[in-house]
Amino acid sequence: MNITELKNKIAAGAIDETLVGGLSVNPENVPAQRERYAKACDEFASIYGDGEVSLYSVGGRSEISGNHTDHNYGRVIAASVNLDILAVVKKTDDGVIRIKSEGFPEDVVAPEAVEAPDESKFFKSEAIIAGMEKAFLNAGYQIGGFDAYTTSNVLKGSGISSSAAFEVMVGNILNYLYNDGKVSNVEIAKMAQYAENVYFGKPCGLMDQTACAVGGFITIDFEDPQNPIIEKMDFDLTAAGYALCIVNTGGNHADLNDDYASVPAEMKKVAAKLGVPVLRKTSREALNKLLATSNGSEIREELGDRAIMRAYHFFAENERVAAQVEALKKGDIEGFKAGVVASGSSSFRYLQNVYTTKNVQEQGLSLALCLTENFLAGTKGVCRVHGGGFAGTIQAFVPVELTADYAKTMNEVFGEGACHILSVRKNGACKII
Repeated sequence: MNITELKNKIAAGAIDETLVGGLSVNPENVPAQRERYAKACDEFASIYGDGEVSLYSVGGRSEISGNHTDHNYGRVIAASVNLDILAVVKKTDDGVIRIKSEGFPEDVVAPEAVEAPDESKFFKSEAIIAGMEKAFLNAGYQIGGFDAYTTSNVLKGSGISSSAAFEVMVGNILNYLYNDGKVSNVEIAKMAQYAENVYFGKPCGLMDQTACAVGGFITIDFEDPQNPIIEKMDFDLTAAGYALCIVNTGGNHADLNDDYASVPAEMKKVAAKLGVPVLRKTSREALNKLLATSNGSEIREELGDRAIMRAYHFFAENERVAAQVEALKKGDIEGFKAGVVASGSSSFRYLQNVYTTKNVQEQGLSLALCLTENFLAGTKGVCRVHGGGFAGTIQAFVPVELTADYAKTMNEVFGEGACHILSVRKNGACKII
């Protein structure tokens, strides 16, 4: 259908059922989403003209549990959320991919860019596009050209993985335009990891891409990182009476690379002392034995106390994820929330990723957790650090009836719009119409 026909369908409510049932949009927000989609159609037409167009959506993601475990081959729980990248797309026959993302320059990727990674393009979105095309070719699938306009409310810096959503979106479009939708979303997630690692030049795990692509609550076991075990869980957080709230504290991310890098490095340092490359290949008992049978002061001096505590965090967090998965499968929300509290406590005390020691006067995450615990006192809500930590966001599971007051409280401290009240999105990467 052309732009006018698509806009008429949107206005007539043709996508309302998908918005509410698949993308978990609150019914009261459907009119605003219709306007958003119609505006995207107009923006596409202003850049690329009319033609046969279609709509695609990929949600952002939230880490639910498994804080800093994936890089040591641990277990995680993650979920797709109802903030998304929306794309209006037209197939072309010249093999060139053109993507104009709202607020950014147009990316143009010619067929020859696909053949090999180009270090001069590292950390640029056009490298991701080329990498996704190459991954499709490597897997024996078809690729081709298209024009796309994208708009996103998966905010950068919110800990909801805007970059992974973009990667998956490119694969989502290639899947439906050139492969009849037969490529699974799990395959697309693995391709996105390849694109980011090889063409974009950034080492990353698979959690973000998989959560964006698959939708709903998922658990991933990275024991074999080349063949991770991915399982989707049928759990409805809204039906259980809770909203997923992410609070962006607006912390300064500058000079935090060393903080982030120290976590996997220190964990692997302990693992190496135990004779293995990563902690998943050893155990708490082995670490206990090392400390008990060796000169404790020498081991502490060699490894560092923080590294030892971070290893203990890994072992406990890995077990905790497994317990939370079982709780979610049983619909045991109280058991799941107990794991949320324990995860947050362990991250604060042992993993120590809630604030950077480079600037102890700035502790936005600590303050947000403090205010949230005070607000939720006497309720059944819980909270924890979200994602990598040190700065950025916290996560809270807030009783639905309290979300408006909670958002008001957090926005007063961290700025208007700091608190995002989210739902877990049912659908993964998809073609809407």
